[in-house]
Amino acid sequence: MKTIFITGASRGFGKLWVEALLQRGDNVAATSRTADSLKDLTDKYKSQFLAIELDITDRSAVIAAVNKAKNHFGNLDVVINNAGYGVFGAIEEVSEKAAKDVFEANVFGSLWVTQAALPILREQGSGHIIQLSSVLGVWALPILGIYNATKFAMEGIMESLHAEVADLGIYVTLVEPNGYATDFGGSSAVQSDAIAAYDTVKAGLGQTEGLLPEDYGKPEATVAAILKLIDSKNPPLRLFLGKVGLKKTERIYAEKLQTWRAWDEVSVAAHG
Repeated sequence: MKTIFITGASRGFGKLWVEALLQRGDNVAATSRTADSLKDLTDKYKSQFLAIELDITDRSAVIAAVNKAKNHFGNLDVVINNAGYGVFGAIEEVSEKAAKDVFEANVFGSLWVTQAALPILREQGSGHIIQLSSVLGVWALPILGIYNATKFAMEGIMESLHAEVADLGIYVTLVEPNGYATDFGGSSAVQSDAIAAYDTVKAGLGQTEGLLPEDYGKPEATVAAILKLIDSKNPPLRLFLGKVGLKKTERIYAEKLQTWRAWDEVSVAAHG
């Protein structure tokens, strides 16, 4: 039996994963902006489940929530940074508020949870931090540039953290889903005011590899992968979810390497 702390548990991947963990007997502390959204799990699983109402952009509240979970269950084995949302719009279209708000949630929210958990995990000499990233933290798509940026940021943070805590008994994993049939582009997303100059790019997105109807995975199919990741004695730094991620990443990075090699003479000359 493990003890898991997870953010963004009221719907989507978070809700699915929490239910699976509880069904197999794990203890789960789960956060949501409103505790009522988790009432069904509280009623069903009682002492096995702790619902915490939390705004992940409030650093002091995050620290209190993580410590509450630890004190309630006695330890923390796994911390899952799942909370976050998407912003849709060309770079020129995204407002200052929308850009700042999504960084507060997707980047700083995950950072605050991670910083709150690390002293506990260090004291235990064990633990696993799982960060929900995206294939869009590995390569970018147009009209999702600001969201891409939040995931690229977490890739850098977590890769550094992986090296920092490797000798402390703490594992770090970035989970990279491709598109899934969740509410990512629905009510949880922010849509920017449109500028007509980008209409053609937006219209072409429906024909983009990774965004075709057959490219979207079934959220329920991720459960087995997450349970296997949590149970692994040697979890990877990165784990793709879905059939698109690795295939497209291999092609995109082959193209990048080709360009870098073509310009290598210029690069070496710039060394001095």
